[in-house]
Amino acid sequence: MKRVCFTALVLLASFQLQAQSTVKGFVYQDLNHNGKRDHKDLGVADVAVTNGVQVVLTDKSGLYTLPIGKDNIVSVIKPSGYKTGVNADQLPQFFYNHKPGGSPVLKYKGVLPTGVLPASVDFPLTKVKENENFKILVFGDPQPITLKDVDYFYKGVISEVKGIKGVEFGLSMGDLVQNKLELFTPYIKAVKDVGIPWYNLLGNHDLDFDGKADSLADETYEAHFGPANYAFNYAKVHFIVLDDILYPDPRDGKGYWGGFRKEQLDFVENELKYVPEDYLIVLAFHIPISEPKEGGDPFRDEDRQRLFDILARFPHTLSLSAHTHGQKQDFFTKEQGWKQEKPHHHYNVGTTSGNWYSGELNAKGVPVATMSDGTPKGYAFINFKQNAYTIDYKVVDMPADYQIAITAPKILEKNKGTAAVIYANFFMGSPGDTVMCRIDSGKWTAMNYVLQNDPTFLDLIHKWDHSEVLLSGRRPGLPALCRHLWSTPVQPNLPVGDHVIEVKAIDIFGRTFTQKSSYKIALLESNTK
Repeated sequence: MKRVCFTALVLLASFQLQAQSTVKGFVYQDLNHNGKRDHKDLGVADVAVTNGVQVVLTDKSGLYTLPIGKDNIVSVIKPSGYKTGVNADQLPQFFYNHKPGGSPVLKYKGVLPTGVLPASVDFPLTKVKENENFKILVFGDPQPITLKDVDYFYKGVISEVKGIKGVEFGLSMGDLVQNKLELFTPYIKAVKDVGIPWYNLLGNHDLDFDGKADSLADETYEAHFGPANYAFNYAKVHFIVLDDILYPDPRDGKGYWGGFRKEQLDFVENELKYVPEDYLIVLAFHIPISEPKEGGDPFRDEDRQRLFDILARFPHTLSLSAHTHGQKQDFFTKEQGWKQEKPHHHYNVGTTSGNWYSGELNAKGVPVATMSDGTPKGYAFINFKQNAYTIDYKVVDMPADYQIAITAPKILEKNKGTAAVIYANFFMGSPGDTVMCRIDSGKWTAMNYVLQNDPTFLDLIHKWDHSEVLLSGRRPGLPALCRHLWSTPVQPNLPVGDHVIEVKAIDIFGRTFTQKSSYKIALLESNTK
């Protein structure tokens, strides 16, 4: 009898162990929006579900089955024409965090023990009509280091977009905070007031630095936001969000490096098998997929190449990053490993924190925080039309059509030679764009693309360094080369008086923007006697 009982217990334990090695559940239409699968709720077939690496489709009843270990986040890849629910903080609820024993002991608690895996991990969806022409809102690096910075973020940015209409969802591009992970909750509460579903991704300042491996550096992030690697569809656009911070740096165990673990790219490869080739693929991660340059190698080459290889069959692609606290456009060609004739566009988004909340305080009591490349702090709108897109950068506290900053001398002596020039910082510009200038409605002439520090940002630093009185706020940091700056010689041989400078720029989408300024030609008093 004892042997029979012992055998039964062994079989029961074996069955429980086997049961915990797979997860199953249903993806279903939540007809009454109660978040529970009722008998009237029909399953949704052919929906992708993932454990973070493997991806399967639901059967005709909406059922899926996946392998699962002791640390997996199971998530549904939202199909077009459906929406997932959001919690009270507007965070999309598309995942189940499975950590039976919880996160390892860390400075921040991470995920609390989730206990025994439910018998069915279900994902409710609501059927909706998604317009193929839609708009999203993108924030680069909110990055508060104190609650005061969260207040600056709210007053300076959130207040401007609070209650915005005509935008389907938002996305923050990492560095949600500056190492102090207790600020995740205040950040969430601030962004909640935008009033739209809000997605997030992991930045290098959002890590558990006491995690013993790269896979354990996102435990606190997961506790607040869910998986660091996930995907979803909206209309004819497929979004992939990835953690691209390798921490600790695999080269020396110190700091971090841009790149992906093998299983992350396996996930991308696996889930893209179920995405139509005519969809626009939009990838979002924190660190730019830059090539090696002077001063270091910011991204692991083989990871970028494998990503490009995976994307080879998709003719419509865009990737997004932040991290640099500047703004630029990159275009990857076959010379850089891209597999198609049309270059891959990578947009490095400007930041909502600007130059880390530095600079003088404005009328709102918020730091001006111009970025190190002279780009004013702001945020981006991406406008989708089926599988095509355009991007608009919006400067905080300025009209939407403010896209160019002109810097020129205020006054010049008539007919006196000068090395002074007119600068145009075209915030969304790239080296191949056409930027022209004219004076007093004269002939348009092409400006020269230059790789320099933005003169406006240098002026801000000089004001701090040369001021004999204390200024409000905090001195900006070091300047960075501006990747969207043009210049042309100034004309001192015009009639005495005021003259209008007009700059016209044509962006990568063929759109034209203009901006005006002025300067004065005068005679020295000694020359008028």
